[in-house]
Amino acid sequence: MREVAIDPRGTWRTGISIIGLVALVAALFWGIRVGTVPFSAYDIWNVFIAPASNEAYQIIYNIRVPRVLVGALTGINLALAGCILQGVLRNPLADPGIIGVSAGAGLAAMSVMILWPGLMALVPAAAFVGALLAAGIVFLLSWDRGIQPLRLILAGVALAAFFGGGMSALMVFHSDKVQGTVNWMAGGFQGRSWNHVQMILPYSLIGVLGTMLSYRHLNALQLGDEVAKGLGIRVEKARFFLVVLAALLAASAVSVAGLLGFVGLIIPHIARMLVGSDFEYLMPCAAVLGATIVVAADTVARTIFSPVEVPVGIFMAFLGAPFFIYLLRKGMRR
Repeated sequence: MREVAIDPRGTWRTGISIIGLVALVAALFWGIRVGTVPFSAYDIWNVFIAPASNEAYQIIYNIRVPRVLVGALTGINLALAGCILQGVLRNPLADPGIIGVSAGAGLAAMSVMILWPGLMALVPAAAFVGALLAAGIVFLLSWDRGIQPLRLILAGVALAAFFGGGMSALMVFHSDKVQGTVNWMAGGFQGRSWNHVQMILPYSLIGVLGTMLSYRHLNALQLGDEVAKGLGIRVEKARFFLVVLAALLAASAVSVAGLLGFVGLIIPHIARMLVGSDFEYLMPCAAVLGATIVVAADTVARTIFSPVEVPVGIFMAFLGAPFFIYLLRKGMRR
């Protein structure tokens, strides 16, 4: 009887997928359970099975559950946006900030918070519009019979610097009103509600669907434009669609989380180390990993110095910077 060969890579990827999903569920449960007021698993179970208008219900259902869901969806969106941009631009340092999305969202949000403080409820919408506007300007500047990766990077860096100057100018001329913008600029999920879940969820679904449909295009683009064309890929059309998808994902994440750095840059690298460079496996792994790490980091950031809450963006910077230095040293040794 002929033996069936087992692909060790497939077994490894399956194992990583199971471990990742278990870790995500554990991070979500942990994020709901711990805090200034800790709850048992029985308390959490009762909130969903037999809801009652008591303190446990209000804290768990209206505060902690929306917060961990927004954190998970933000991690998914930023991780997928980073994967897409690193694939399209064939640049391992690409992330949502490189196309000016974060800076555009930051300037728009800061303008509302400082100039029109009575309209704070519009900050997420303003950030989303600012991110899309920045992406549109970068597209126009980088278009030359299609989106050119090098022109896109240069245009994004220039636009990010321009918008960064705008944010600095606002802080200088309105220094008395800057304090209210600090937490948003640092990136975090304090005060997030079901409205924020509804705001980001459609774009997360679009992102997941888009990645399911586009992983073959990203794999083909890694082989070079000429080879991709030979495989039947319309390179410019595919690149435009993928960059628009990454911009939408990043814009939705920034609009609810603020300027949360390092997720779109670091998570794809960790996922690539675990499952390889095939985007069919890389993007699902990055999505689960991004959700898990952001939720876990947010839980640690809000509990480690309780009752003082540290913005998760600061915590992520302390985690991401050393890992980035490790990647740099590893690349130099090669």
